[in-house]
Amino acid sequence: QVQLVESGGGLVQAGDSLRLSCAASGRTFSGDAMGWFRQAPGREREFVSVMDWNRRTYYADSAKGRFTISADNAKNTVYLQMNSLKPEDTAVYYCASSIRGYYTTNSKNYDYWGQGTQVTVSS
Repeated sequence: QVQLVESGGGLVQAGDSLRLSCAASGRTFSGDAMGWFRQAPGREREFVSVMDWNRRTYYADSAKGRFTISADNAKNTVYLQMNSLKPEDTAVYYCASSIRGYYTTNSKNYDYWGQGTQVTVSS
């Protein structure tokens, strides 16, 4: 059974940092693109960051300079380090994998999704 399990969310103040984790199991993800998306109340799910099969990284403009995606293949885990958090970063954050392996910001190109972890940033 393929599973992606996010953790690390929480309630923080503006300017604080959080590190989200996504533990993958059930298949080999080394050739996948691993992405992070988020969804705020009343808004559509939006792309945050992705690491493609060749470990190249890409970020939404809102995340550039503040967020860093990384992976530990030995642990089958992907991370999202979020620094200088802002109230507008408040959302449920989802981890996803795309078997296509290449960079894509389109959520429809992702095949597996985690259940999400809540991040709330107070001002």
